[in-house]
Amino acid sequence: MARAAHLSLRTPAAGRPQRPGAETADGTLSPPAGGKGRGARSNQSGRYEKEQREKIDDGWQAGASEFDGAVENPVAPPLKTDVTIERPKKIITFNKSPFVGFDRSINPYRGCEHGCIYCFARPTHAYMGLSPGLDFESRLFAKPSAAALLEKELSNPRYAPRVVAMGTNTDPYQPIERKFRIMRGVLETFARFHHPVTILTKSQLITRDIDILSPLAERNLTRAMISITTLDKGLARAMEPRASAPARRFDAVRALAGAGVPTGVMTAPLIPGLNDDELETLLEQAKDAGADFVGYTIIRLPLEVSPLFQEWLETYAPNRAARVMRHIRDLNGGRDYDVHWSRGREIKATYAKLIAQRFKKAEMRLGLDNAKPALDLSQFRPPPETSAQRDLFD
Repeated sequence: MARAAHLSLRTPAAGRPQRPGAETADGTLSPPAGGKGRGARSNQSGRYEKEQREKIDDGWQAGASEFDGAVENPVAPPLKTDVTIERPKKIITFNKSPFVGFDRSINPYRGCEHGCIYCFARPTHAYMGLSPGLDFESRLFAKPSAAALLEKELSNPRYAPRVVAMGTNTDPYQPIERKFRIMRGVLETFARFHHPVTILTKSQLITRDIDILSPLAERNLTRAMISITTLDKGLARAMEPRASAPARRFDAVRALAGAGVPTGVMTAPLIPGLNDDELETLLEQAKDAGADFVGYTIIRLPLEVSPLFQEWLETYAPNRAARVMRHIRDLNGGRDYDVHWSRGREIKATYAKLIAQRFKKAEMRLGLDNAKPALDLSQFRPPPETSAQRDLFD
């Protein structure tokens, strides 16, 4: 993991890592550890590791320093995206969680190059022996066999169809999808089996697959949601560095809706004291773009996400950091994260109730209080060429 001009530090697991991006003598911030286009500012080891390691710049990188008067700002080498091919035995993941509205999903990738600092999926990289910080957005895993595995699982005579959710953990349309095209192969398989599928993404790349999604929508087999967090390009660039710009996401809503795909906008996550004031404006823009329905979620900070988010927040908005975290803890019963407070059926916190009321009023005023269209399970049919009995009918 170590790179030239970086020193790998080892500290006890309970130790506090040194924070990069400290203020320089002229009051400006030094570059984050990941450099331009990365969300996390550090790369602390996962919670299962016996030792914690974090890269810091030791200032000895020859020929890579910029001088601004008397202030020297070392420039770290760009952090490149590394992709490992993963070959799982199965591709559909089943769950019994009471906190989600689906029982099965597919994730074509582990990790996500979008680098959203608030991403609740970051802690899953610890299962791979990697950091939920910069590793999560730069050391990715791709599953090129996803479409073939899906065909095999859908062809099983014991398979009972239910809607499969895409984009529930990491984004299926993150930048590396342009090269690997795994999501497109998965959609082609769903189309052949007439199987219902839903998609959540914050990437305009979804419009590449309108030629598949539009026919699926005609048969009531798909719907999509575009996640849009803010209209502020600066905030979006800092918080979601490699996701599509907000304007391009609205373009995706228009394109999908224009192609007959039922499309919603997810205003997520709402971060109290940072972007929650944009709620009504985001919904108005969603209406103008042709969205059929809308939704929202409030930020969640499980496990390693909390220190990563706080580290980012103290850099991006130091004057608001304490207030933002105070609101977040109020929403979680005094903790950084409590699933029963933030995701339970009953809204307990006053701030959460206010957000819910604002959302409901804006939703009704704009005529967006529509239920998500239920998808048709009755059309599911394995194509003849995949049937184990096909020879009997030849």
